[in-house]
Amino acid sequence: MFVPLYDFKRHIGVLEKEIVSSIHSVMERQDFIMGQEVKEFEKKIAEYTESSFAFGVSSGTDALLLSLMGLDIGYGDEVITTPFSFFSTASVIARLGAKPVFVDIEKDSLNINSSSISALISQKTKAIIPVHIYGRMAELDPLIKLKSNFEFSIVEDVAQALGAKNSLGMAGSVGDLGCFSFYPTKNLGAFGDAGMITTSSNDLAKRIRSLRIHGSLNGKNYESIGGNFRLDTIQAAVLLVKLKKIDEWNKERFELANNYNKLIEEVGIQEFIHPPVLLENEHVFHQYVVRVAYREELKEFLHSENVATGIYYSEPLHLQPCFQYLGYKKGDFPECELACSEVLSLPIFPGLKIDEQVFVVEKIEQFFKGKK
Repeated sequence: MFVPLYDFKRHIGVLEKEIVSSIHSVMERQDFIMGQEVKEFEKKIAEYTESSFAFGVSSGTDALLLSLMGLDIGYGDEVITTPFSFFSTASVIARLGAKPVFVDIEKDSLNINSSSISALISQKTKAIIPVHIYGRMAELDPLIKLKSNFEFSIVEDVAQALGAKNSLGMAGSVGDLGCFSFYPTKNLGAFGDAGMITTSSNDLAKRIRSLRIHGSLNGKNYESIGGNFRLDTIQAAVLLVKLKKIDEWNKERFELANNYNKLIEEVGIQEFIHPPVLLENEHVFHQYVVRVAYREELKEFLHSENVATGIYYSEPLHLQPCFQYLGYKKGDFPECELACSEVLSLPIFPGLKIDEQVFVVEKIEQFFKGKK
């Protein structure tokens, strides 16, 4: 048996005819750029995320970049974020000439430690980017309270958490801006790169709408210098079809995560491996991530036993060579650095079979029996 980390065919196979038909409609009309499917998809995402506006963009990275551009963030500004995320979370800050300011993560959730942020806020702080890592919403209450005393914007990085929700609302609707990725492996994935920005601010919506197409609302007069951040109509057509299934798929991911937790508990290896906490609604399990002793050895063993795994992320952002100029050193963010040495993603995707999960956990148990 081979258990893949992700298998697209299993969950989109039933949608293939409808997806092909939707793509064919775009080909017939030939409105490949900003066509009607883009507008329809934006409307549906705005409704789904409980936001007033949604803007389709070229990728999740560009969603972050465009959001910061919309906030006029640039040289001399600071943006606080987590060092435990994909590279683009911090790279977009530096790309605009602003300074990434990192704060450690929480041990249990692996999300940004919101309670530690207040000490880092200065007059230069223009935004905070909390990342809903692996599909679990970050704690946003402390940030909302801080906004009453400081002037900064909250830009949610929702690349991994479409559909997550807590008492404050849907992921992407709580902050000033929400940034989504529809990279093919995401819970809602396109057939290439695609992204989305959500907001309920009229002013930010107008700004994002203009900057998305080079800084113009009419194609003639350019009020500012934007970029080419448009979402292709064909990608929107694919995403419109798949969006119908997102709640069903997210529910299946949660059930698969719950089953992994039960299986791990049954085999009694908790001293070596720590499964994630299950939080109804708040977690949509883009990844099922365990924290594990002997991570590299286990990964190699599982690979040899036909079980695919992933590591997100093995290197903290504050220790990346390109951010050396910021002056951070090893030991500055111990929780992040420990997580980078322990996290391991097990296979989880719609269509994953129970016997495959049993096989995965049996192989993990087999590995740790040799460690006792």
